[in-house]
Amino acid sequence: MKAHVSSILLGVRDMERAKQFYTEGLGWKIQSDFGISVFFAPDGASPVGFYAREGLADQVGTDPEGSGFSGLVLTYVVRSQTRADEIMAEAQKAGATVLKPAGALSWGGYGGTFADPDGYIWSVGYSAQGTDQPYAE
Repeated sequence: MKAHVSSILLGVRDMERAKQFYTEGLGWKIQSDFGISVFFAPDGASPVGFYAREGLADQVGTDPEGSGFSGLVLTYVVRSQTRADEIMAEAQKAGATVLKPAGALSWGGYGGTFADPDGYIWSVGYSAQGTDQPYAE
């Protein structure tokens, strides 16, 4: 198996709320809307999509009522501290819960974290320590 993710599916409780958060709040563009699932234009990266939480849980054979930290964090690497701050502000304005405000990180980088309306954790970060990072923008 290669170190590669073909797509990322997020199980959401309210499809319309999730679409509004990501499209109106964060500016993502919908590529395909199948009713039970939505995929966003990947812009050269792994596609991200939504699926109704109960349907996705059934599809993978688990309970849709999981709780607590799942151990999954989605990362978004940018090229400046300023852009990290802007994204954190956009997310908060769109209804995200800021878990850790943007600031200096213990390993020398800069960033913060937020949870989307379904509780998925996004880590927004910047580091001047290398030029071969998986930049999102």
